[in-house]
Amino acid sequence: MLDIKFIRENKELIQKNCKNRNVKCDLDILNKLDEKRRTLLKQVEDLRAERNSKSKGKPTPEEIEKMRTVGEKIKTIETELTTTELEYKNYLMIIPNLTHPESPIGGEDNYKVISQNGEKPTFDFPPKDHEELLISNDLIDFDRGTKVSGTKFYFAKNNLVILNRALISYGIDIVTKHGFSLMETPDMAKNEILSGIGFNPRGEETQVYSIENTGLSLIGTAEITMGGYHADEVLDLTKGPKKYAALSHCFRTEAGSYGRTSKGLYRVHQFSKLELFIYCKPKESEKLHQEILEIEKEIVEGLGLNYRVIDIASGDLGGPAYRKYDLEAYMTMKGDYGEITSCSNCTDYQARRLNIKYKAENGNNELVHTLNGTAIVTSRFPIAIIEQYQQPDGSILIPKVLQKYCGFKKL
Repeated sequence: MLDIKFIRENKELIQKNCKNRNVKCDLDILNKLDEKRRTLLKQVEDLRAERNSKSKGKPTPEEIEKMRTVGEKIKTIETELTTTELEYKNYLMIIPNLTHPESPIGGEDNYKVISQNGEKPTFDFPPKDHEELLISNDLIDFDRGTKVSGTKFYFAKNNLVILNRALISYGIDIVTKHGFSLMETPDMAKNEILSGIGFNPRGEETQVYSIENTGLSLIGTAEITMGGYHADEVLDLTKGPKKYAALSHCFRTEAGSYGRTSKGLYRVHQFSKLELFIYCKPKESEKLHQEILEIEKEIVEGLGLNYRVIDIASGDLGGPAYRKYDLEAYMTMKGDYGEITSCSNCTDYQARRLNIKYKAENGNNELVHTLNGTAIVTSRFPIAIIEQYQQPDGSILIPKVLQKYCGFKKL
């Protein structure tokens, strides 16, 4: 979330930013709640100070009665303060992060193409989509996935299992070369961690599976667990940023997903992912954002895939991201490009919500910046490989860099 003092002092900027990011917010209500909260807090503090000053000596019966009245006033104001702070926090959490000045303004379709690697693949035969190819090669079972778990679940089979493992191993080898420490995270997190990261664990529009009668939810990405990893800590960043590569299962409801873009593996409820996450000093975050992007490009280029990099528009950034890039690979199923990775600079937005700081050179504890990015995901990556490497006979070649991990050259 943003600093309330910054919001108070930059009302027009915040209103314009909310409009650019398609977020409805009422800053007048937020400011009134903030003012009320501060007034109530001062009243409580003054009354507590009065009570403490009378407790030092032996009080008279009149003073005891007065202090009883003061105690009742404190309880009443504290109750009102609790309600006010909750409402205030709910409004404050709605306000999105600021937007990088170079990010394009607009909705989902207003992205800017930054670069493109290679030309769209062409085929001298009628190309198939990945679902057709997976089924015909006995590499996946959607029907029994539906029978056992519901729609958009599946059983990976035979060499697809090996391909997925190969992709993870390939990704691990690249990211560890760049100094990322390996982690394997829990598949669940507390709801307050999800809220701190910027995910809504409740409501009709949530993409999160909440676990009934607990304060836990299944994670949609290791960004959640790694963002919570250092919650309420003061980090030592004197030796450089903390860089993690986290492996986890990911679970998403994909609420509202439908149509051609949800075909096959493109939008499924469960997959595995290798996620990059960085904690750093504020002055380092833009440079590290570019570093994550270059690592993602290295991974995808190593696979020999045709892809492009897009700069996401303001209205499609979500709440936490200051700037976000997507890598999109060409997909036969779409007849166009589809997202396979993303990387975001969230500045201090998540750190403020999760109370993550570092010891600055001046000796003060200051908020860190957080960044995240996809290294490998076992849903979208196989789509791009299978569709771009398909052969006239329906077989699929394996990218050369993966062959040593797979032990075979064709799926």
